[in-house]
Amino acid sequence: MVATVLCVCFAPTAAGPGIPEIKAYLNGVDTPNMFGATTLVVKVCGFQIERYHFTFITSNSHELQFAQKIIGSIGAVSAGLDLGKEGPLVHIGSCIASLLGQGGPDNYRVKWCWLRYFNNDRDRRDLITCGASSGVCAAFRAPVGGVLFALEEVATWWRSALLWRTFFSTAVVVVVLRAFVEYCKSGNCGLFGQGGLILFDVSDVTVKYHVVDILPVAVIGVIGGLLGSLYNHLLHKVLRVYNLINEKGKLHKILLSLSVSLFTSACLYGLPFLASCRPCDSSFPESPCPTTGRVGNFKQFNCPNGYYNDLATILFTTNDDAVRNVFSTNTPTEFHIFSLIIFFALYCILGLFTFGIAVPSGLFLPIILMGSAYGRMLGIAMGSYTNIDQGLYAVLGAASLMAGSMRMTVSLCVIFLELTNNLLLLPITMLVLLIAKTVGDCINPSIYEIILDLKGLPFLDAHPEPWMRNITVGDLADVKPPAVNLRGVETVGRIVDVLQNTTHNGFPVIDEEVVPPIGLATGATELHGLVLRAHLILVLKKKWFLQERRRTEDWEVREKFTWVELAERWWNIEEVAVTKDEMEMYVDLHPLTNTTPYTVVESMSVAKAMVLFRQVGLRHMLIVPKYQAAGVSPVVGILTRQDLRAHNILSVFPHLAKPNGSEKGH
Repeated sequence: MVATVLCVCFAPTAAGPGIPEIKAYLNGVDTPNMFGATTLVVKVCGFQIERYHFTFITSNSHELQFAQKIIGSIGAVSAGLDLGKEGPLVHIGSCIASLLGQGGPDNYRVKWCWLRYFNNDRDRRDLITCGASSGVCAAFRAPVGGVLFALEEVATWWRSALLWRTFFSTAVVVVVLRAFVEYCKSGNCGLFGQGGLILFDVSDVTVKYHVVDILPVAVIGVIGGLLGSLYNHLLHKVLRVYNLINEKGKLHKILLSLSVSLFTSACLYGLPFLASCRPCDSSFPESPCPTTGRVGNFKQFNCPNGYYNDLATILFTTNDDAVRNVFSTNTPTEFHIFSLIIFFALYCILGLFTFGIAVPSGLFLPIILMGSAYGRMLGIAMGSYTNIDQGLYAVLGAASLMAGSMRMTVSLCVIFLELTNNLLLLPITMLVLLIAKTVGDCINPSIYEIILDLKGLPFLDAHPEPWMRNITVGDLADVKPPAVNLRGVETVGRIVDVLQNTTHNGFPVIDEEVVPPIGLATGATELHGLVLRAHLILVLKKKWFLQERRRTEDWEVREKFTWVELAERWWNIEEVAVTKDEMEMYVDLHPLTNTTPYTVVESMSVAKAMVLFRQVGLRHMLIVPKYQAAGVSPVVGILTRQDLRAHNILSVFPHLAKPNGSEKGH
């Protein structure tokens, strides 16, 4: 209840894992209120309450959402819901990095001079990437896996300097983790005094496999790809239904979360009655058996002394301990296959219905639980026909389902090696991941791509669609409204009118009646550059107006504006007041214009333009005419990432999706 109310009423962006939004931001999409202090606090607290239920609320404050992410995560995890803390920790790490880079929350920023070096888009993007890798490291105790996760999954632009920066960040995380682990071993942390840097250690078993074991390993990969694709498909349907429910208002969001929480509690308590009691075995590595307290395996539940309920053992515990139980090695008789079937079916259902409610939630741990269950079932079915331990089959099953759903390979392989501390699993883990990803890619997109599409975030893929070669950027410009141009020396009234009646963030600046180069007709116009909306609002806010139409000198600009002011982006036109007399005055836009914007000729294919747009990390791309002449505008149109999305293009040119459509030679 606490986590849900926080998400619904204060920081809606704290709900969910946050990883798709981080991917979108690092791809160049503006995701407002995603990295504030309020989101952070709500995310953390809300997700912890759920494992022993939370949702969040909307706010325009970054700080509020930062806080809600923290609180919401604590609530969600401690409530016992089928969700993980890994996704929220990635978001929490990015929030911390963003706040540190800007000197704190918006209303309480530290004005230290050295912070100005981070007050640019590139360093902010690098800091958030480092925060995401640190979050993965903190969640899985996997420093190298965190670096590779940032490289493979979240970062769109990668460079060598970012590699060592993310590595340094994860190194600091693991050192701090190690220090706290050692401190807690002295008994100062209560129930947190157990465990170490290896979460799911399976190094106590010798990994032996032969050629005959390759077949069941390949089968695990195929099953993981099929089940991962099926999970993505069903989750897509569930999320669409949840969107319809959430549109009805805050009360429906809260009731939905509480309903899922009650259903989860009823299933976790009622289903162990279906399992039969199993006698305690003195060969089990852990004792005592049975246990009735808050710690230990082999829950007695409704069984007599000397017996334990194997289904209660993996349901009446935290998700981390449930994974450790299913991953346990040298325990071939600890779990009955009927109990594992119930466990697998339950977590498939809970995983579908829990993700999407208004609480901070991650996908990693629920998918690991599902995959480990069917992996161990396959190990039991193989019996004496295989040399691989049942616990290792569970590890491979978890890896295959994650690859089948999330479509990660390299980072996932390293994360599992750091989770399990068994390097001998490397060859078969690589094989399982590659098979599962290949099978999944043949069926549907990854789970994060599905979420990005549902949220309407204009994420640009690395590779354009083949049919994009059959259309030019000029064709796109023809179906768009004409570009809104401004003159080099423009009236204040015209600027205010444009800002109030459009939502564009960039405007071409045109100079008329310029002296043309030799060979061009008199009366040609010149494309001077591109001016940003934020800079126009800054001019109005500072009232940098001229009485007559003229060009300004450089010293006049430097006297009025600082580069720090030009770097800010949060002003709105509604906050600016302009008098009627000021409307007749002029503004020289030349000093504030980017005179070297990226331009493409109208005959360029959309495929080439999309590759350029994504790789350079552009926000605007100007289309210029193929032929210059008097009376011809120097700007044909302007492209944004929304114009380059395949879905938006096909909505205007549906014939391009037909495989036998006619091709134009470009």
